[in-house]
Amino acid sequence: MTGKATTPREPGAPSSGGSSAVRAATRPAAAGRPLPTGTSASMRARRRRETVAGYALLAPSLVGLVVFLLVPVALVLVLSLTDYRIAQGADPSWVGLDNYRDLLTDRAFRNSILITALYVAITIPLTVLGGLGLAVLLHRNLPASGALRVIFLLPWVCSPVALGVVWQWMLAPSGGALNAMIGQRVEWMSNPSLALPTVAFVSAWSTIGYVSLFFLAGLQQIPASVYEAAKLDGAGPFRTLTSITVPLLRPTMFFVLVTTIIASFQVYDLVYGLTGGSPGYPAGRTDVIAARIYNEAFSSLHIGSASAMAVVLFVVLVAVTFVQQRYFARRTTYDMS
Repeated sequence: MTGKATTPREPGAPSSGGSSAVRAATRPAAAGRPLPTGTSASMRARRRRETVAGYALLAPSLVGLVVFLLVPVALVLVLSLTDYRIAQGADPSWVGLDNYRDLLTDRAFRNSILITALYVAITIPLTVLGGLGLAVLLHRNLPASGALRVIFLLPWVCSPVALGVVWQWMLAPSGGALNAMIGQRVEWMSNPSLALPTVAFVSAWSTIGYVSLFFLAGLQQIPASVYEAAKLDGAGPFRTLTSITVPLLRPTMFFVLVTTIIASFQVYDLVYGLTGGSPGYPAGRTDVIAARIYNEAFSSLHIGSASAMAVVLFVVLVAVTFVQQRYFARRTTYDMS
């Protein structure tokens, strides 16, 4: 009896009669195999279409940025180097840096810079501290907190000129609501010592509700476990506010400071309404820099000098924002893992 000799098989080795699926499974997969030419070309075409679509969606914003921001800034910069007076009807004449040299000796311009700086120094602390305090109260889930947010936001939504007119009536020496409440006759807008603080107070009052929304959003991002740990450590409300809440709100604080300072340096409409259309009254104590630029351009009709003032204001705002970026903008994470 004859038969085939069989070779002993090692344990675990696949049999020679195994299926092709088993052999394919044990065969190492090919790595880095190039895609078919058609597939690669279709992917490149798809990427091109997506790129074109992205630029098409971005184009309106870019056009608006160039037309309404970059072009006016460049035009103001060029006009600041010319002697351009509309009343004379002549074309602008190149004077170089003469307008800027004249500003150094312009007493009214220096006064407007000082008045604006004082206004900012009064308004910003009132706005930031008031907005933070209001946000802390709203964060406690008070009854009708949603309605309270709307009420506090209403002054910011209203027109600054309209607010100025309403407050002008309330601050009137005779028959004004505020003097009637305190029972004294106070010249709020006629007294040179009270005019600027009064404008700053009204400005802060109208902005506190808006600022509180940003602080409230920041408070809602802070984990409750942080406050629970502080409470277990025996930290009181004031220590919790200064050591936990304020440091963790640093990104929000930076945004609020940048936006409110820029808005305060550019204030004009509220001053216009409060002074009855006479920014600077009384005795130049409300002559903010935006009002000085407006008067130089549309009262004196000296466009070149007004453009130089606008460039100086722009440089000041850039410098102030850079300082805030340098000292206040720090990354903060709420990841407690």
